[in-house]
Amino acid sequence: MTLSAQEPQKSEDAGPFDRFLCFAAYSTSLAFNRLYKSVLDDLGLTYPQYLVIVALLHRDRQAVSELGDALFLESNTLTPLIKRLEAAGLVTRQRDSADERVVRVSLTAQGRGLADRIACVPTDILKATGMSIEELGALQQGLMKLGDNLRASQRD
Repeated sequence: MTLSAQEPQKSEDAGPFDRFLCFAAYSTSLAFNRLYKSVLDDLGLTYPQYLVIVALLHRDRQAVSELGDALFLESNTLTPLIKRLEAAGLVTRQRDSADERVVRVSLTAQGRGLADRIACVPTDILKATGMSIEELGALQQGLMKLGDNLRASQRD
């Protein structure tokens, strides 16, 4: 796993990025984005919108800041996304009565109605990976650990 462009390539058939862990993550992310786009287009959702709906199905009435923390998104990115979901009739935004600085996001009946339709998304994605649930679980744990470590190293 090369982390630097300075390490020599082992094979003439290898591309310039074949040994870059960061490029493997990047190109896999692009492949996931294309796959999710094709699956989510039928629902009229983007991937970030899908994640907001999933988060609210898990726990409704979350503060925008809580959603941002969970999705690693800043409020200047998340707020327009939530406004588009609101315009589509899927969520509502309301100031918290205890602290008016806090905006809470809730699913509408129409948003909750998406639950059945998005339930098949993970199955569709699993099929496309060609991997077992166990393989994907181990990969996910490794990626989560890697992400946590990289974020922690930025705080040091």
